[in-house]
Amino acid sequence: MATETAVRIHQAGGVEQMKLEQVEVGEPGAGEIRIRHHACGLNYIDIYHRSGVYPLQLPQTLGMEGAGVIEAVGEGVTHLRVGDRAAYASQPIGAYCTARVMPARSVVRLPDEISFETGAAMMLKGLTAQYLLRRTLPQGGLQAGDQVLFHAAAGGVGLIACQWARALGLQMIATAGSDEKCALAVENGAAVAINYRKEKFPERVREITQGRGVKVVYDSVGADTFEGSLDCLSPFGLMVSFGNASGVVPPVNTGLLAAKGSLYLTRPTLFTHLASREASQAMADDLFAMVVSGKVKIHVSQRYALAEVAQAHRELEARTTVGSGVLLV
Repeated sequence: MATETAVRIHQAGGVEQMKLEQVEVGEPGAGEIRIRHHACGLNYIDIYHRSGVYPLQLPQTLGMEGAGVIEAVGEGVTHLRVGDRAAYASQPIGAYCTARVMPARSVVRLPDEISFETGAAMMLKGLTAQYLLRRTLPQGGLQAGDQVLFHAAAGGVGLIACQWARALGLQMIATAGSDEKCALAVENGAAVAINYRKEKFPERVREITQGRGVKVVYDSVGADTFEGSLDCLSPFGLMVSFGNASGVVPPVNTGLLAAKGSLYLTRPTLFTHLASREASQAMADDLFAMVVSGKVKIHVSQRYALAEVAQAHRELEARTTVGSGVLLV
């Protein structure tokens, strides 16, 4: 057994619950690998785990994505070898550490053209953008020229989605909480951006779409934007609620969906899409192709040492960050 450093919590709560601890890491079993991290990704879901919004079995190491080098391979693992550069976004959680043993199913080889830092920053957020824009679609799908609404467009997922939507020919209407963030969204491919602190976004969306509304809304903000998002949809439109940054969406009166135009509502998760190795690989291949081609650039705007994880969470929770952040190991 080797001793490694990990960020762990023993009870849910504030940033003070995160402690640097020494943990034992052994050899991988069947279907597992051991990876030594070079960088670990920071995501809003980490705050849900730390605070107890998404309950965990405790004690627990936090973190959902990382990139590094494969150190050992268990029996039955054929798609990875010792020495491979690799990255992942997967359950079980536990990425905030120097090294870990984990299931190989969702770990994929990282192309040489993509750095460890970029790999750690892009997997959960990039695969989320992939399943949203490529797999979570309204009736009839999305075609070039279609208008879509994407909230929190200057965040890690949002900036990737802006670029990906542009590559698909979509007209993305972005929202963000400041003029600077709106400008960043437009710079990255949004057709137009709405500062929701200054404007009522449902009214602005109706104006932009000449009253038609959009085919789909992608909403990770949650409670603050949910009902307004429904008002932005055209008849038979799709409401995709995939996060709770402002709080959990309250119970929904399904009659609202009827009254607002026979709307569809879904609450997807990335990990349903990553349930098999084949699906994980196909989604990662799509993401890697977009990044290597230059159509999607990953903005790593915040970097922290592992010991600075509390500050990283404070800034993420305050929603003052832009793009992606990483813990450097």
